[in-house]
Amino acid sequence: MTLDPQPAEVVRLLEDTRREQFWKFWGPYLAERQWGTVREDYSADGDVWNSFPHDHARSRVYRWGEDGLLGLTDRFGRLCFSCALWNGKDPILKERLFGLTGPQGNHGEDVKELYYHLDATPTHSYGKALYKYPQAAFPYDELIEKNAGRSRTLPEYELLDTGVFEGERYFDVFFEHAKASSGDVLIRVRAVNRGPDPAPLHLLPTLWFRNTWAWGPIHEECTERPEIQQESASRLIATHRDMGETILDFAPGPDGALPFFLFTENETNTARLYGKPNAHPYAKDAFHDFLVAGRTDAVNPARTGTKAAGHYAVTIPAGGEVVLRLRLATRAAAHEQPFDDEFEDTFALRTREAEEFFATRIDPGVPLAERLIARRAYAGLLWSKQFYNLVQPEWMHGDPAQPAPPPGHAIRNSDWENLFNRDVLSMPDKWEYPYYCTWDTAFHAVSLSHVDPALAKQQLTLFLREWYMHPNGQIPAYEWNFSDVNPPVHAWAAWRVYRLPWLLRESDPKFLESVFQKLLLNFTWWVNRKDPDGHNLFAGGFLGLDNIGVFDRSKPLPTGGTLKQADGTAWMAFYCVQMLSIALELAQTDDVYEDLASKFFEHFVRIVHAINELGGTGLWDETDGFYYDMLEVDGRHEALRVRSIVGFMPLIAATIVPATYEERCPQFAARVKWFVRNHDVLVHHVLEGNADAEGSRLLAIPTREHLERILPYLFDEDEFLSPYGIRSVSKYHEKNPYVYWAGSVPYSVDYEPGEGTTGMFGGNSNWRGPVWFPVNYLLIEALRTYHRFYGDSLTVEFPTRSGHRVTLGEAARLLSDRLISLFRPDAEGRRPCHGGESRYANDPAWKDLVLFNEYFHADTGRGCGSSHQTGWTGLVTDLINLRAHWDF
Repeated sequence: MTLDPQPAEVVRLLEDTRREQFWKFWGPYLAERQWGTVREDYSADGDVWNSFPHDHARSRVYRWGEDGLLGLTDRFGRLCFSCALWNGKDPILKERLFGLTGPQGNHGEDVKELYYHLDATPTHSYGKALYKYPQAAFPYDELIEKNAGRSRTLPEYELLDTGVFEGERYFDVFFEHAKASSGDVLIRVRAVNRGPDPAPLHLLPTLWFRNTWAWGPIHEECTERPEIQQESASRLIATHRDMGETILDFAPGPDGALPFFLFTENETNTARLYGKPNAHPYAKDAFHDFLVAGRTDAVNPARTGTKAAGHYAVTIPAGGEVVLRLRLATRAAAHEQPFDDEFEDTFALRTREAEEFFATRIDPGVPLAERLIARRAYAGLLWSKQFYNLVQPEWMHGDPAQPAPPPGHAIRNSDWENLFNRDVLSMPDKWEYPYYCTWDTAFHAVSLSHVDPALAKQQLTLFLREWYMHPNGQIPAYEWNFSDVNPPVHAWAAWRVYRLPWLLRESDPKFLESVFQKLLLNFTWWVNRKDPDGHNLFAGGFLGLDNIGVFDRSKPLPTGGTLKQADGTAWMAFYCVQMLSIALELAQTDDVYEDLASKFFEHFVRIVHAINELGGTGLWDETDGFYYDMLEVDGRHEALRVRSIVGFMPLIAATIVPATYEERCPQFAARVKWFVRNHDVLVHHVLEGNADAEGSRLLAIPTREHLERILPYLFDEDEFLSPYGIRSVSKYHEKNPYVYWAGSVPYSVDYEPGEGTTGMFGGNSNWRGPVWFPVNYLLIEALRTYHRFYGDSLTVEFPTRSGHRVTLGEAARLLSDRLISLFRPDAEGRRPCHGGESRYANDPAWKDLVLFNEYFHADTGRGCGSSHQTGWTGLVTDLINLRAHWDF
C-alpha cells in the first residue's frame, strides 16, 4: 500500500519540523505596533501610551522589537523588511500603522487603518496582504479630535467616516511574498489606483537592522554594529556577524529605471525629540525628512548605514497599477539573474501549492463562501505571528550602556525575573494586542493544529518552560500584568491538539507527557492560591472575562469578604477533567499515571459537590435554575444574581470516560470504586444516573435535571441566544439592570450588546453583552459532549418557546451556524461583521475582504474591539469544518 503524495506545503512543514530545512526562518514576524507597549516603556509611572507615543515611533529606536507595514523579518527579529509609502500629501511617511492610544479612543486603543490578511501558508512559503492607502492627506488630527469628543456611549469615529475614501481616491497596495527556498524570498509590491485620476505614489522598500548594539553587552544579541551597503546599482548587501551576508535585489520600476538608494542609521533622533545633539548625524527618521521635509542632507551620502531603502517615485493612471519586484536572499542563495522567468514561475507555483494545501485542510463539502471565510481566517492567524522579545531583569534594571530606569519603573512585574522571552509567538492582534495572552494562545493552538500541529504544540509547550512559567507554577498572563489570572485552558488545548495528529500521521505522547508534567505544577498553584478557604470554590479574579461582573474581580472587594466565582470554580473543574483525560491516555503505556487520574477524579468530585451543594453555600440557585457568583462576608452568603455567561461556564466541565476504562486502567477503576463506597455524599451529583448502556460514564458539573433547567436560558432569544451566537450577558438586563449596593455605592450590570460604556478595565474589551468566540466555542463543544452521552433522549427547544425541539448535537450545529453567519454574505452581499458599510457588499475591491474582530455586537453582528483578533475568532475555521462532519 502506498500513501497519496503529500502536498508540497506539508513536505515543507515536515522538513522544518525535522530541522532539515528552516522554512520558517523568514516570516511576517514584525509587530504592527511596537510603540506604546510595556516593553518599550521606561517611565516611572507605567504610562505606556505617553512614554512612547506614535509621534516618537518614526524617530526613536526600539529596544525590544520592530514594527513595519505588513513586512517580514527573521525569526530573531534582527533584519527587517517592509515597504514605506508616501502619497505626496501626508505629514508623515507611512512606515507603520496608526491608531489611537488607550486614553485617546472612546473605547480604548483602536487601530485606524484599513488592512487585510488575504492568504498565508504555515511555512510562509507564500503570503499576501492588502493595505488601503488614501490619496488625500491621512486624517491623523481629525481621528484624534473626533474620538476625543465622543463619550463611551457613542460609536467610534473610523477612518471611513472621515471621507478620505470618497470617490474611490485611494490605492490598494498588495504585499506578496513567495519563497524559492528557505533562504530565498521573492517579494512583489503591487499598487493599484482605484481613483478616477492619475495619482502620484512614492514606494520605499526598506531594509533595516533592529538596533542591538546601543544597549551594551546583553543576552545573545550581536553588539557589533551591522552594516548595509550598496553592492551594485540594483543590489543592497546587509552584513551581520551572526547572519552573514543577506542580499536585497531591486528590479527596475515601471519606467525601466532602478530606484534611488537612501541610507541612514537606525538611531534615535534626539535633536527632534529632546532638543539634544544627535549621537549620529543620520537618524531613524531620515527617509521621512528626505521625502516629506525635503531635506536632502538627512540621508548618508556615503551610501552606508543600518537602514536603507530604494526610492521609486511613480504616477499611476486611473485604474492602473504598478508592480515592484524584489528578492531577499542569503549570499549562498542569491541569483545572478534574480528577476528572470523563474521569479514569476515561483509565485505561480506557490499560489497553486497554497490552494492544494488548503484543499486538504478545509472539507471539500464546505460551500465556496465559507471556504473563503476559512482561508481569510487562516491567513489572519498565520500573519499574526510575531517576534516577541522581553528579558524581564534587563527591562527592570536597565542596560549596561544606558542610564538606569527610574525606581518606579521596576515595580511592574517585579516578581517575574525568571522571564526570558525571545520567540516567534502567536499574537491576538499585532496592533491592538501586540503581546501574548496565554489563554488566547490556547485557542490559537487549536486552530493552528489543523494547519501546523508542530507550531501548535510548540506554542503550548513554550509557556510551560522555565523561562516563561514562574517558579511557583503560575503561567504568565500578559505583559501589562504577568501575575493576573487567565482561565486555565492550557490542558484543554494540549489535549485537543494531541487528538489531531493527522498531519504528521502519528500521535505524540511525548508532547502530551511533557505538558502534563508541567501542568501539574500549574494546577497546584491554582489550588494553593485561588481557593483560600479550601472549600473547592475558587475565586481567580480577572479570569479573562474582564468587566462582566458586578465588581472588578482583580481588586479587593468594596464589601470586604471573598467572592466565590461560578466561572472560577467551573474553570478548575474543567481543568480537572482535561487532566484526567490526559492521565488516562498516558496510563495506557505507564500505569503510574493511573494514580494521577485518581487524584483528578477525586478533585473533580469535590469541586462538583461544592458548586452544586444546596443550603446556601453552593453556587447553584435552585429557585432560578442558574449558577451565580456568591459573595461571602462575615459568614453570610449572598448570590449575585447577574444572568451572565459566567453562569454557563459550569457546563463546559464535562467529559465521557469510556466503558473500557476498567479494563484498560484497572488501578484507577479500583480507586474510583473505593472512593464511591466511602464518599457517597460527595459523588451524588457526579455519578447518579450517569452511566449509559455501554458502561461509559459522564463526568459533569450539572446533572441532567440541572441541564434541563439551565439550557432554556441559553437558547432564549430574549435572554442569551442572539442571531449570531450566545450573548455574554442576558438581554433581560437591558430593561432590568442588576444593582448591588455596597453601603451607599451602587454597582450595576446591564446589557451592552456592543462596545462597553464602562471604563472598569480600560481598553476596548467588553463582556457585558456581545458575542465572543472562545466561550461560544467551549459551549458548543460541551453540548456535543452531552449529546454523545444522552443522545436522542435529551432534547431542548431551539429557540426556547418555539416548539422546535432538537437534540443537543443539533443545537450545537445550529449555534455554530449562527456564529459562522457573522462572516457569511447574505443575498445582498452584506456580511454582518462589517456593520452597515456598503462598500464591503457592493464594491468588487472590497466584497471579499473579511475582518475577524475581538467580539461582535450581539444584536447586529457588527465587529467590535480589535479588528484583527483572528487568533481566537479564527476558531470559525473549526466550526466550518465541524459542520462538514469533521471530528470535533
